[in-house]
Amino acid sequence: MSLVWVYAVRDGDADDPPAVSGVDGERPRVVAAGTLGAVVGTVADEGFDEAGLAAAMEDLARLEALARAHHAVVVEAGSAGAVAPVRLATVFRDDEAVVAMLRERADEFEAALDRVRGRREWGVKVYADTRAGGDDSPAPAPGDRPGTAYLLRRKADRDRGAAGRERARAVAESVADAAGTHAVDVRRFALQDARLSGRNEEMVLNATFLVDETQEAEFRAAVTGAGDGATVELTGPWPPFSFATADPP
Repeated sequence: MSLVWVYAVRDGDADDPPAVSGVDGERPRVVAAGTLGAVVGTVADEGFDEAGLAAAMEDLARLEALARAHHAVVVEAGSAGAVAPVRLATVFRDDEAVVAMLRERADEFEAALDRVRGRREWGVKVYADTRAGGDDSPAPAPGDRPGTAYLLRRKADRDRGAAGRERARAVAESVADAAGTHAVDVRRFALQDARLSGRNEEMVLNATFLVDETQEAEFRAAVTGAGDGATVELTGPWPPFSFATADPP
C-alpha cells in the first residue's frame, strides 16, 4: 500500500520534478490537472497514514526531519517558477484524489500562483535602542526629601523609556512605509525577544515583503536608507512562500 504526499502546486506545463529526495526518500513527481500540476511523492502507507502522522507530530526529531525534507522539495520546485506550497503532512490516497483536489480548487490555486509570479520575498527586521539618550532627571530642589527625589528620578526614567519606545516605533514604521512603497504585499510577524535574537537592541519590526523582481533594486535602496540610526537587517530574496499557500481543507 502507498499514499501520495503533496508538496506544492505549480503550473501544469512545468512537468520536470524537483531533483531532491522527498519525505520518504522518494523521488518527487508531478500530477497534472488542466493548467495546474501538483508536486507529489509516493510514500509508504505505514508511517504516513493518519495514525503514523499523528505519532510523528509527537516525535520532535521525526517531525523536524519531515519538515526539512518537505521544505527542500518546495524550495527546489520554486527555483523553476512560481509555486504555492502545501501544508506539511497533506496526504491523499492516490493520484486520482490529487487530481480531484486540483480541479475543485483550480481558481484558488491559479490566483495564488498569479499573486507571486515574477515576485520574490524579502525579510526586513529593524533593531533599535529604545532607551533615550542622556540623563535629564530633574535636579532635586532645596529642601526636597530623599523620597521625593527618588520618585522624581523614577518618573524621569519612565518618561525616557516611553519616549525611547515611541521613537523606535516611529523608525520601524518609517522603514515599513519605505519598503511598502516598492512592495506588492507585506506580512508582519511577532517581535522576537532580545534574549532570542542575541542583540542588545530591541527588535521593533519583523516583516516580510513581496516584491516584483523589477523593483528589487529600488526596494533595497529604500529600506537601507530609512533606518535613521537603527539597525536594519535585510534578507533575501527568497521564494515567496509567505504569500502563496495552497492548503487543502
